[in-house]
Amino acid sequence: MKTVMVLGGGLVGATIARDLATDDDLHVTVVDLSPDTLARIAAQDGRVGTIKADLRDTGQVRSVVRDADLVVGAVPGWLGFSVLREVIRARKPFVDICFMPEDPRALQADAVAAGVVGIVDIGVAPGMSNVLAARAAADLDMAEVIRILVGGLPQIRRQPYEYAAVFSPADVLEEYTREARFVEAGQVVTRPALSDVEWIEFDGVGTLEAFNTDGLRSLMWSLDVPFMKEKTLRYPGHADRMRVLRDSGFLSKQAIRVGGVDVRPIDLTLALFANAWKLPDGEGDITVMRVEAFGTRDGQPAREAYELLDRYDPHTRTTSMARTTGYPCAIAARMLLEGVVDLGPGVHFPEAVAKDKNALAFLFGELRMRGVEFHHRTDLVDVRPHSIAPRRLPTVH
Repeated sequence: MKTVMVLGGGLVGATIARDLATDDDLHVTVVDLSPDTLARIAAQDGRVGTIKADLRDTGQVRSVVRDADLVVGAVPGWLGFSVLREVIRARKPFVDICFMPEDPRALQADAVAAGVVGIVDIGVAPGMSNVLAARAAADLDMAEVIRILVGGLPQIRRQPYEYAAVFSPADVLEEYTREARFVEAGQVVTRPALSDVEWIEFDGVGTLEAFNTDGLRSLMWSLDVPFMKEKTLRYPGHADRMRVLRDSGFLSKQAIRVGGVDVRPIDLTLALFANAWKLPDGEGDITVMRVEAFGTRDGQPAREAYELLDRYDPHTRTTSMARTTGYPCAIAARMLLEGVVDLGPGVHFPEAVAKDKNALAFLFGELRMRGVEFHHRTDLVDVRPHSIAPRRLPTVH
């Protein structure tokens, strides 16, 4: 029996653990600092073990992974890099979903030297968005444009935010403050987050707004495509509200003095959003994604596209975001444990899976068994980089 340690017991980490625990030959344990979180996980599935540890402490990280055959990183993004560094130092294979602000390539030399193999950013976006973008580009003779649109949304819209946090609120707000990087004419350029708002239509959902976020990640250097962009999807109006908060200082990490106490505005905002953005019990969420590659095939303009519309599972009480993020990670863990994908030592990114059609078929098949299905479409279309964007809305700065 092999041992898997899941570091982080949030909604996604718990989903990964429960999925892996369905394998009789795996012993799965979740590590988290919160006793309430661990008690909830133990009550949900008796097959999942729990350990209380502070993963901010590098010594405790090394201690809990010492006997693991594979480690899953599912901590908040701000903690992800330091945790992954200790996992590599412990010489443990890994898969990781942390949306860390640092560049994981900084750990490449350490991973190779330790003989450790792992995949980072293997969730939904980044994650499946990378896999699909790489596959779509490879299926064209020449890819000129990649566009990724993705978002997690509550099924029921409520003012004022029309949003509920189905993963770490801190990571959501990080998307709203970190500058977005794109590729234009082969060069990396930046735009402010929450900018360039446009309306997009989706079957089964209706009109959503898309705005700039820093989600291309490794695609910026792994694919030779001259135009690439990723945008986040929300219900219309959300970007304007969040831009007001950001530009007013509510998302600032710089402490200010209030009533004789130093307070970081972001900490206050997160404390308030813990309730304002909480998904009510029994209500569900949806995940919407569209990945498109535009280019040519046999000398003709063509488009390769993948779409996803996933919904909350009321039977397992699993959010769509946990399903679409957690299941790809759990499946990637099995790929490494079972040798389904052949990767050498080092820090790998999700698009590496797209190069192996057998591994890709395994990934899609396992996701389909869990009710997560990406619909593929190939079109002959006369579209060029300058004309792919839908009608852009005026943006107030």
